[in-house]
Amino acid sequence: MPLLDLFGISASGLTASRLWLDITANNIANLHTAGRPNDPASPPYRRRVVVFAEKLRASLGEDQTGAASGLGGVRVAAVLADPAPPRLAYEPSHPLADPNGYVAYPNVNITNEMVNMIAATRAYEANVTVLNATKAMAQKALEIGRG
Repeated sequence: MPLLDLFGISASGLTASRLWLDITANNIANLHTAGRPNDPASPPYRRRVVVFAEKLRASLGEDQTGAASGLGGVRVAAVLADPAPPRLAYEPSHPLADPNGYVAYPNVNITNEMVNMIAATRAYEANVTVLNATKAMAQKALEIGRG
């Protein structure tokens, strides 16, 4: 794999991690956004989940070493709404309560979202480390070439 391809791979990881952080922050921000249960006109916020996929190069094949050269980073395949049902709370005085007194809140668990945020931050930091190491190797290669 050419050294400079690592820049693109790391950049794709940085972009994907950033989107993951943004979606997680959006989930946390909408933690208390209420809606009416079973009312399509006023649904509660639905937690968003990021789905990642491997980005493959256009030409799959073998390079000079005989290894497969199809890896090209990561991409966001989709951002989906979590199909889990909303969390119901009995609050008969709430303006969005249904006739039974229940209010629908998003299916967001703050603990899970904090774990996702830590994982996304660690993935971002790992990609920055790879980017810096690749840059240092490229600079050393240029110094060797000057000779």
